[in-house]
Amino acid sequence: MTLTLTGAAGPLARIGRAYSLVPTTLSYVASFSIIFMMLMVCADIGLRFFFSAPIGGVAEVLSNLIVTSVFLQFGSTIRDGRLIRADFLMGYWAKKRPALARLADVLFFTAGALILLVLLRWLWIDFADAYGSGEFTGAPGAYMIILWPFKLALVAGCTVALIECLRMIGIAMSDLRWKAPRIELPSLSSDYIPIIVLIAVVAGFFFVNFFFDLTRVQVALLALTGLVAAVAVGMPIAFVLLALSFTGIWVIRDNFTIAENALGLSAIGTIRSYEFGVVPLFVIMGLVLDKADVGRDAFVVSCALLRNIRGGLGIATVVANAIFASITGSSMASAAVFSRISVFPMIENGYTKRFAVGIVAGSSVLGMLIPPSILMIIYGLITETSIGKLFIAGIVPGILLAFAFSVLNVFLATFFPRFTGVPKPIAAEDMSFRSVVARLVPVIFIVAVVMGGIYLGVFTPTEAGAIGAAAAFIVGFVRGKLSLAVIRDVVLETGYITAAILFLIIAANYFGRMLTLSTLPLQLTSTITQLDVGLPTFLTIYFIILLFLGMILDSVSIMLIMMPIVMPVANAMALNDIWFGIVTIVAIEIGLLTPPFGLSVFVVKGTLPPGLVTLGDVFIGTAPFVVVMTLVTIILMIFPWFSLALL
Repeated sequence: MTLTLTGAAGPLARIGRAYSLVPTTLSYVASFSIIFMMLMVCADIGLRFFFSAPIGGVAEVLSNLIVTSVFLQFGSTIRDGRLIRADFLMGYWAKKRPALARLADVLFFTAGALILLVLLRWLWIDFADAYGSGEFTGAPGAYMIILWPFKLALVAGCTVALIECLRMIGIAMSDLRWKAPRIELPSLSSDYIPIIVLIAVVAGFFFVNFFFDLTRVQVALLALTGLVAAVAVGMPIAFVLLALSFTGIWVIRDNFTIAENALGLSAIGTIRSYEFGVVPLFVIMGLVLDKADVGRDAFVVSCALLRNIRGGLGIATVVANAIFASITGSSMASAAVFSRISVFPMIENGYTKRFAVGIVAGSSVLGMLIPPSILMIIYGLITETSIGKLFIAGIVPGILLAFAFSVLNVFLATFFPRFTGVPKPIAAEDMSFRSVVARLVPVIFIVAVVMGGIYLGVFTPTEAGAIGAAAAFIVGFVRGKLSLAVIRDVVLETGYITAAILFLIIAANYFGRMLTLSTLPLQLTSTITQLDVGLPTFLTIYFIILLFLGMILDSVSIMLIMMPIVMPVANAMALNDIWFGIVTIVAIEIGLLTPPFGLSVFVVKGTLPPGLVTLGDVFIGTAPFVVVMTLVTIILMIFPWFSLALL
């Protein structure tokens, strides 16, 4: 018996090891294709400006390559647990109710596998049609790009993603089956309430539709209820959006094929645009500059300039965060970098641990407001608003928020020393003007290239992202910070982040199609118009909703879920898209600091050594920053000038 089992296991083990190379290989191909995008765009810019000979088909290649890279990376994203999800309940269950957590994963990944199976069928048919017809894009006689290789890559990526979902189901079921004696199967308790609510909503969706003739709006409302329940429980948000959208369209149109076609068209068409190249290019720029220690230099310079001010070290953290934000566009990057750089110097100089981590987490939100900003890019892409104008509009609000944080620091250090501690004078070197400039040259160089190019109309945001990423690599090489291992890690991390964000955009686009078919946004707009709800009331309700969502969702997910619903209302009220986008971004960013999700808080806590501070300490430390951000949001609502002054 033992020999039989061993013999059977041997081939299976070899097959498993051979398969494990597949998602890894696809992940490398997807990630390094981002480097190819950067080089291709930079080459096109150089040839266009210096030789008036642009490369034909750059936009088409880049558009198809973006979709391909997302699908090729998606299997590894699932395998490595990088799907975006709200894990505050799942984290609790994993520790206290492991059987419940594994059962929930079985349900979640089963739903994901089913939707990916439907998508895979559609992608295969689309590939076969493209291969058989020789489908191409471009201009005959100038350039022709054959499309079937790209579509074959989509099939391969979707297949691996489906296998990874099945593997996750197998792991969860195996744990339930073989480790059952060590897993306490708890009796019915309040821990089960969220999963019971989710199952009841889903079951109710089908039950009510079977026995009653639901209107389109009622279907959409049930889908929104299911969305809230599923996200709160911890289902990967992309799977929630895809599953509910597919079911909603199927029910609304009473046609499986229409729902399937809408899924396929969303998958291949949503991000197949040259403009979406800006996402991976700005992500890789920020990650490379992090490795080049640009954030550390900004902190050293800020300390030297502010050493004689009360609470100067805290202000230095805010200022350095603002400088770092001007080249990264990511609040998460800022939180991770300055947790390592400034927390311990602040503690050593008399700050309480609670306030030191509060300053870092609080000021990290500047990363999404001071341009360039990933959240601005996403808002611009899904609302068709000028990304360049959004970048420019974010400058004054970003400076205003940084100034407000600095004033808060001085105020608390002066009047609430028990909360902040008693800061000591900063033991910083007296830097000459030349030293300051030398440390800030990378920042000045990249900001001048990226923002100057956009502001002067020399580059599109995508081209500016490519130039900025290339400049970041130059800075990293000059400083000797980029070994082959570092480049590999940076590129792979860029692939993970890009795949998670862009696949979520695909899912949100599909959800938006379902909402459009349901006529819910139209009905909501009509209702608000008839009720004659004034702008202050609308903004207040909107702000409260964003605050609530910020407690359970990340910023990108909130943006993608809310915009299809609220933009028709904003357009009906003739609101300025740029101003509304800035207000939305600041309000959403408050959620990075509020419990229970508070993503920046979790990043700070996870970056610091275990036991230094509790999660509660970080949330308490960020509370004053939440208050200030709320006040700044109100100011931006009342005075649009702050957002539109530079336009």
